Amino acid sequence: MLKLDQVDRSTFDPLVGETFEIVFTDGRIALKLAGVRAVTGTLADAKREPFALTFQGEPKVRLPQQIYRIEQASLGQFDLFLVQVGANASNSEFEAIFS
Repeated sequence: MLKLDQVDRSTFDPLVGETFEIVFTDGRIALKLAGVRAVTGTLADAKREPFALTFQGEPKVRLPQQIYRIEQASLGQFDLFLVQVGANASNSEFEAIFS
């Protein structure tokens, strides 16, 4: 399983545009990694530069903010806290922050 305390932006940069799946006991929801960006406000004792991942899904997807089991072909499985930050006629949008 991917160790999230050991990843940084360079882990995800090459995966922009790739599919990540939220795994449920009764199915899966596909999300596309739409972007990786720096987050300002580094703590003095931070082990890495903070960054955010933005994911896009189908327009009607609505999910509560919580930890989800994620699966991606090259990274394997890991748990990720996702927050829905938007939805419109063309997609739904989720964000994960790494500090």
